[in-house]
Parts: sequence; C-alpha cells; structure tokens
Amino acid sequence: MIELYESQRAMRNMRRAAMQRGVVAILDVGSSKIACLVLRFDGSERLREADGVGPMAGQAGFRVVGAATTRSRGVRFGEIDAMQETERAIRTALQAAQKMANIRVDHVIACFAGAEPRSYGLTGAIDLDGQVVTEQDVSRVLSSCDVPDFGAGREVLHAQPVNFALDHRSGLGDPRGQLGQRLAADMHMLTVDATAIQNLAHCVKRCDLELAGVASSAYVSGVSALVEDEQELGAACIDMGGGTTSLSIFMKKHMIYADTVRMGGDHVTGDISMGLSVPTQVAERIKTFYGGVHATGMDDREMIEIGGDTGDWEHDRRTVSRAELIGIMRPRVEEILEEARARLDAAGFEHLPSQQIVLTGGGSQIPGLDALASRILGQQVRLGRPLRVHGLPQAATGPGFSSTVGLSLFAAHPQDEWWDFDLPVDRYPARSLRRAVKWFRDNW
Repeated sequence: MIELYESQRAMRNMRRAAMQRGVVAILDVGSSKIACLVLRFDGSERLREADGVGPMAGQAGFRVVGAATTRSRGVRFGEIDAMQETERAIRTALQAAQKMANIRVDHVIACFAGAEPRSYGLTGAIDLDGQVVTEQDVSRVLSSCDVPDFGAGREVLHAQPVNFALDHRSGLGDPRGQLGQRLAADMHMLTVDATAIQNLAHCVKRCDLELAGVASSAYVSGVSALVEDEQELGAACIDMGGGTTSLSIFMKKHMIYADTVRMGGDHVTGDISMGLSVPTQVAERIKTFYGGVHATGMDDREMIEIGGDTGDWEHDRRTVSRAELIGIMRPRVEEILEEARARLDAAGFEHLPSQQIVLTGGGSQIPGLDALASRILGQQVRLGRPLRVHGLPQAATGPGFSSTVGLSLFAAHPQDEWWDFDLPVDRYPARSLRRAVKWFRDNW
C-alpha cells in the first residue's frame, strides 16, 4: 500500500518539477494512433498550484507549442503488446513534437485505455477533534475509507474524493475551514491491470523520459468533451477509439464511474476488410470516405470502386454499393453501442438526474451515428469535440483528440487524489492494498 502511495506521490512531485521548468509532454498511447503534445506553462500559472479539494480550475495558463501524431504500433485493446514497436512509435511522435516546439522535454504525462478498469465507490467518516475542519481531518477521513480487497495484480490509477458531508450538509466540494462535529467523505477509486501501467512506465523509461503522471483515457476524454454543465449535472462520455471504447460518468464535476468495451473503430475496419476481401488500409479508406450506418434508397445506386493492385483486372475493377458497405458496418457499430448501454445500465446511469450522453473519439465520426446512438442509448445524445486550448493545431481539434486534449487539462490542473494528502501511516488500510505492486521502485 505504501509503495503504491509513494509511487503516485513521486509522480506528482515530478509533475511539479516539470511545471517549474515550464514544459511537459503529453502522450496519448492509443491503439490506432500515438499523439504527443508539448505544453509550455507561463510564469503566472507555473508555480500557483490550484488550492481546494476537487474540481479542475479551467484551462488557462498553458499553450501547446508542439504537436505530432504517428500511427500506433504494438498496442492492442489500448494496452502495450509489443514493447519495441511501441517504443519506436512513441519516440517518433515525441521527436516530431519536440522539433516543432524547438525544445527538449524530460517529463511526460501519459494516458491509456483498456487494462480492464474497475470502479469502486468508497465511504468514510470521522468525528472531529476540534470544531473547524483542517487539512489533517481531510487526510483522516480519506484514510478511514474502507478499501475493498481488489486482488493481486491490480493497481489504483485514480482515487479521488468526490463529495464531503459535514454533519447533515452534503455536497461539499471543500470542507476545510468549516465548522462541524462529524465529517464524512465519498471517494471514487479506479483500479486497472497492473501490468498495463508497468509496461507503459517501462516503455516511457526506455525513451529516456520521466513519467510524471498517468491517467485513464476514459477520465480525460470526459474532462475535455463534456461541457461544464454536463460535468456538474451528470453525463456519460463514450470515447470510441480504435481498439477500445471507453466510458466515463461524471457528476458534480467528478468522475464517478469508468469502464471499457474491448471493441472500437478498428473492428469495423476489420469487418469491411473481411466482408469485401480487401487489405486493411483499403478498408480504412473506404470506411472514412463512404462509411455510414443509415442506408437510404439512394445508397443502393451509389457505387464505390474498391480498387486494388493485385494485377487481376476483374478483381481490381470491383465495385460495391454503399448500401452493402453500410450493411457490413452497422451490426458492429450497434454491438459496440449495445455493450456501452449494458455498462451504463450496470452503473445505474438511469438513476442520475441528467441522462446526457456525449459521443467522442475517432470512431464517433461515422455519418448517422448520433441518430443510431440515440435509438440504442436513449434520447439525449450529442457528438462531442474537445475544448479549445491555446496553440492547438487545427489538425488536432477533432473528436479523435478528446483524450489528448483532456490529458493536457489534467496535467495543468489535476484533481486532488488520495495521495495528495498526508495520510497518517498507522491508518493505511493494511489488509486491502498490502499486495500493491512495487513497480515504481523497480522502474526508477
């Protein structure tokens, strides 16, 4: 438990060191692309850590000075599968971003999807010694949360206080300085497969970089694609990536649930490739230019030239109607959305006061997807693009960059996590996290 706590705290300290230098790299390790941004922080924001427990404080204070993407290699279902290939892809993206920024970067904050995330809602309560809530009281109430025994080989990725209650007043964002007798806290904890974090940390280290933070793609996508009201009133963000589809639910500006469906846009491409007997690159091109999920009478007459360079004239001159293409794509897209619906139902999403769902990610750009999604997921569905941030190139403003932009916001203004407070050592939940992985000690 202590190793886990110290590893996260050490990364937070590295992040502060990077902020003082004024530059940090953002790395979004996805199944279809690896995106890298170089952020420069201006002096006014650099040293001013956001006070307060919880919500992020907007996006002022940094600008993007370098950006690059490269085709992902060695990543399957959002997890690193072939270390050397991924390392090479990360180096390619990082060098291109550094060249554009004309600056060398030592610290990187990374996000990834997959790794079988599991959400836990924890509660704790303490009686206050004095009348006024102090920093130590917040530490004590967080350490009083009863952590479940989530098993060996799992790592805590996020552990955020999402609500405080003082006596009978609930819904407090920051109880410090207020008067009361009894303090209670709700915390959301997200655990992932430890190997996925170990591999990412190892890969970053092999690229001669220091890992200054890790985040879940599901979380950071929601941060950038949901507008402030949606984060406050309750909304779900569905990020349709290449290898995985990430889900997160936000309430009162905090993530309260995250999960992953191990299917994404690459699976739609694979279906087209098999259905039309064409290479993956051709299938991707056909999907991008002609794809859709809603066929009309006109689509029977619209013919698509498949093309090819096999040398067989008949084979290379083949055409297919757009209706046939839609017939191949639609079942897989429906399957992804139905899986997402099942995860939202399991999380109790229908009990939230607001039922807003935002679709984002590269896979959300299929024409007609919003209409199909509102039929499967519920009425309130919209397509989301990431927030605008200073200096972001036009090419990186699409839905495919929601997690990358969200990670920038996370880097600039991280929400308070469990390890940001000085927990009394004798109060560590000894039984539940004692098998925590010592990956930080092994890697650094």
